[in-house]
Amino acid sequence: MKRLLAATLVLVIVGLAAVACQRQAVPTTTNHADDKPNPTGTWKWTVTLGQRTRETTLKLKLEGDKLTGVTLGRNGTESPIQDVTYKDGEVSFKVVRERRGTRTTTSYTGKVTGDTIKGKTQFGNNESRDWEAKRATD
Repeated sequence: MKRLLAATLVLVIVGLAAVACQRQAVPTTTNHADDKPNPTGTWKWTVTLGQRTRETTLKLKLEGDKLTGVTLGRNGTESPIQDVTYKDGEVSFKVVRERRGTRTTTSYTGKVTGDTIKGKTQFGNNESRDWEAKRATD
């Protein structure tokens, strides 16, 4: 009877030690291929020009390595993005708008990190400013 009890106790101790070793072997961080930045979705940010502030919306879709998208104008009109590049979370594109017979081009560059795109925009006579878009949840 003592041998059976001793053998059971040894098995329990060995089992607990094995579980403890297995927990220590599990890595605390993971690096999956799915962790790549994904620009697909709706992005929003505000632009202040003079005394007026307006919200800008950008819709992006990544299929394979091709990124496409549109910006939404004040009256809901869509302007397709042009000259698009996307690689390793870095995005760049242009938006051409025409208003009252005048064409304007705005260039965007940025880096996708989680639910944020942060970068620079260039427009007019080489004017530039920072821009930061947040992924919309709606």
